This record gives sequence, structure tokens and C-alpha cells, in this order.
Amino acid sequence: MELEGLKIGYAFTGSFCTLAKSFDIMQQIIDEGAKVTPIMSEAVYNTDTRFGTAADFVQQAEEICKNKVMHNITETEVIGPKNLLDMLIVAPCTGNTIGKLANGINDTSVTMAVKATVRNAKPIVIAVSTNDGLSGSAKNIGILLNYKKFFFVPFEQEDSNFLKNTVSFYLEYLFPT
Repeated sequence: MELEGLKIGYAFTGSFCTLAKSFDIMQQIIDEGAKVTPIMSEAVYNTDTRFGTAADFVQQAEEICKNKVMHNITETEVIGPKNLLDMLIVAPCTGNTIGKLANGINDTSVTMAVKATVRNAKPIVIAVSTNDGLSGSAKNIGILLNYKKFFFVPFEQEDSNFLKNTVSFYLEYLFPT
């Protein structure tokens, strides 16, 4: 797969236990030649957890991408009018964010990035990371499955093993070489 020249947004939401795996995918996408813009929800950008500090997550994203992290609504709003991205990956995407997207709630940097990318009819790849993906979040996932340009990485309850291969699959599907 050749991603040379593609402008990909890579958004992180608050599934802190899966961030390390997500950084590996981000690096793989850059290694394939894409220019990646890191985006973090306000929670990821500001919250220290047992899985790492916010400052370390921000530093890692900025070092990998050689680009500043977008982390508020004002920064991500310009994605739409400036047509900054060819696609957006939200990985991990929490049930909270999925619920907001399904119900048109736009109150975080990540939901604004999605809205701005949808405005330009560009693909959104969502890697679900939620403990209730097969129960409470299922209805919201169902709503988003009906939207054009939304693609879901297959998932199991609390399992991110599919993340690497399926993000690669969608990139190849959306941007064949």
C-alpha cells in the first residue's frame, strides 16, 4: 500500500488503555508516506492516567507526526473550509464519541474534526474502543453505519487486535495503488 502524499487526520479519544497500539498504527501510516495531522480530544490532551501522562501522549504524537496536535474546537474547525484532510481516522473511538457523532453533538475537537471532514465528503474510519460496543453503543454504531463515508474497523468486546490489519485494509480500499 502506498500512501505517499495523502493527508490523513488521526484522532484519539479517551480509551487510554489502547493509545499505545494506536500510536503504532499512526507510525505505520507515516512509514507508508502519508502526512498525518494528530488530533486529540480535550480529555486525551489534558488527562494523566495509569496508562501515561497527557504530556507524554502529546509529545509522542508530535514526534511521530512532526506536527502539532490539534486539541480544541477552534483548531479543528478549519479542517473543513481549508480542506486539510483526505481522510480521518478516529482510533480509538469511545462509545461517548460514537454517541455524539450519531446524534449530531459537536462539542469536542474530535467531533468537530469529523464534522469538518464529512463536510468535504471525505472518508472517516472509526476504530471502536468501548466496553459497551455490543450493548449500549450498538444503536449509535448502527446509526453511523448508515452514513456515507463512515467505515468501521471490525471489533470485539474490549479487543483491539483487529486495529492494525483493518486500518491497513481500509487505507488500501479507499486509496488503492
